[in-house]
Amino acid sequence: MITNKAHHGIKYGSVPFQIMSIMKPIIRTIIAEDNPQVAEVIRSVLTDFNVPKVGTAYADASLDRMFETYQAAGATYFVIEANGVIIGGGGVAPLENYDGPICELQKMYFLPVARGRGLGAQMIDRCLEFAKITGYTHCYLETMSYMEAAQKLYKRNGFLALDGPMGDTGHYSCGVHMLKELN
Repeated sequence: MITNKAHHGIKYGSVPFQIMSIMKPIIRTIIAEDNPQVAEVIRSVLTDFNVPKVGTAYADASLDRMFETYQAAGATYFVIEANGVIIGGGGVAPLENYDGPICELQKMYFLPVARGRGLGAQMIDRCLEFAKITGYTHCYLETMSYMEAAQKLYKRNGFLALDGPMGDTGHYSCGVHMLKELN
């Protein structure tokens, strides 16, 4: 097993990280066996970006049981897999503490190998497709103010900035709130 400390200690099997980075990743629905890798990806990305551990997704109890969490009605979570290794993910669930047909784009994080390859736009498309089929009329999201690349991606995909939060997700450290109308 190869463990590349520069890439968060994730074991990439017998395929070197450089080779894996050129393999075609797939987006699929999460399965229970993905839980440890998904939790490690999310925590690694949040640590890389110096995201506070309190008031953000880092502190969510659901990180260690993502499959189970996203079995709820109106929710789904997708992972990006390359050569059997999870390199990113994103999901949709009902917006917490909000009454209405609005979902939240949640826990969309990618390892460096997954960035800049169009996978973020593909993940958003997949999540919003689910949201529309499920009957949501809008999709809300929260992110950190210094995650500028993520904000650009969201804006390119039709999300508009809001003046403040909707619902109450418990992510009070996230200073950017956005919403997209689903057609």
